[in-house]
Amino acid sequence: MGLFTKKPIDSLIHDSSDGETNLKRTLTAGNLIALGIGAIIGAGLFVRTAAAAANNAGPSVTIAFVVAALGCAFAGLCYAEFASMIPIAGSAYTYSYATMGELVAWIIGWDLVLEYAVGAATVGIAWSEYLNKLLAIFNMHIPYKWCHSPFEICTSPYFPDEFGMHGLINLPALFIIFMLTMLLIRGTKESAFVNGIIVISKVAIVIIFIILGWNYMTPANHTPYIPAATTFVDNYGVAHKYGGIWGILGAAGVVFFAFIGFDAVSTAAQEAKNPKKDMPIGILGSLVICTILYILFAHVLTGVASVNDFRTAGKEGSVVYAIQTYMHGYGWLGNLVTVAILFGFSSVILVMLMGQSRVFYSMSRDGLVPKTFSNLHPKYQTPYHSNWIFLVFVGGFAAFVPGDIVGDMTSIGTLFAFILVCAGVWILRITNPELQRSFKVPMVPVVSTLGILVCAAMIAGLGWTNWVRLGGWLVIGLVIYFAYSRKNSKLK
Repeated sequence: MGLFTKKPIDSLIHDSSDGETNLKRTLTAGNLIALGIGAIIGAGLFVRTAAAAANNAGPSVTIAFVVAALGCAFAGLCYAEFASMIPIAGSAYTYSYATMGELVAWIIGWDLVLEYAVGAATVGIAWSEYLNKLLAIFNMHIPYKWCHSPFEICTSPYFPDEFGMHGLINLPALFIIFMLTMLLIRGTKESAFVNGIIVISKVAIVIIFIILGWNYMTPANHTPYIPAATTFVDNYGVAHKYGGIWGILGAAGVVFFAFIGFDAVSTAAQEAKNPKKDMPIGILGSLVICTILYILFAHVLTGVASVNDFRTAGKEGSVVYAIQTYMHGYGWLGNLVTVAILFGFSSVILVMLMGQSRVFYSMSRDGLVPKTFSNLHPKYQTPYHSNWIFLVFVGGFAAFVPGDIVGDMTSIGTLFAFILVCAGVWILRITNPELQRSFKVPMVPVVSTLGILVCAAMIAGLGWTNWVRLGGWLVIGLVIYFAYSRKNSKLK
């Protein structure tokens, strides 16, 4: 049994029938589009758009959204084929185990920590920023040092008495992650009604901001639309390629975070009435609608406030800042945005923490991580040990690492996962052409190759500092694999 031993497809299908999922085909293309829109629109749009404009692309962040959407579309189609063929928990980890072997499966499972766990930390930090915006309505605020990491220095007018001070710990971010972890341990589920209200509110806020903000745009903020290629050094001393093609690719990697969650559509392949027809409509339809909303939102946001605003005073809570500073008379909209975003962020954190525990639950059952990750609570039947462990990990990132850094780590980790999924579809077409596929990606290997190239281009645009972080993270994972996972693999 070598490093690239594959888990048999029939074994995976047997696992899926062992009480894991017995799904009814009830979803139409319209249902899948709605599912995708609800999953896609979240923290990334309200937080990462301003960061990408400030550090990478300026007003041309709109073009970056198109590039990111293309990468998601190609990868999403590949996810859909896998989901229709291997109906079991574990996402890209499970797909890689079946196509490229155990070592690659371990790498992708370890890499998914960057998507789910670090992603939850990113949204937790954003939740903290908007909590202060909410408190500002009542002339209150949390002291800067208690809501920022030690690597951040106060430059915000919201903290006039603390200008130039360093942060110590982000307590609000740690608090929301702790509370949602407790919910997961208890097994509390969001009702479809409440979740639906959150989705509707998020979409409504995006549309309202676009409509009302259109008349407050300043043409000078969009000139030049594609800035000349230069280098911008942020407050942490990190150099970013700003402007030009590399600025757009870098921004695409940053705003890619805003699309994370679309793969929820692909996981519903077993519930689609007609997956061959409905899956591409659901994936591409939700991506097209969200991309149009994202482009319009980014165009208005960068027109209302300037790039310099997003680098200084408007760095935190960028949407609310733009409304309160430049859209006079619409303070109520800023307040509404703040409340709705806080609810929306909470939903996103909950889903990410749940996804993380589910991936490690699958890895634990395969023996690649300790059994404690699949131990279920005697009363609530949830993987509570895993939840506690990731509370410490995610909470540590949220409390002590700046939001820009963890956001970029999430993007590069997810892009790497997408590359492996695109490669996996191509490989499985060659090695197992006889497998039944309810949905097949058209024009393989063209589509899968384009997915790999677009995602690789966005990784390249994120810059060497993020490559080093990803490389360091993967090295740590390989050490754990050879020290523990390889010896304890149940497949061997």
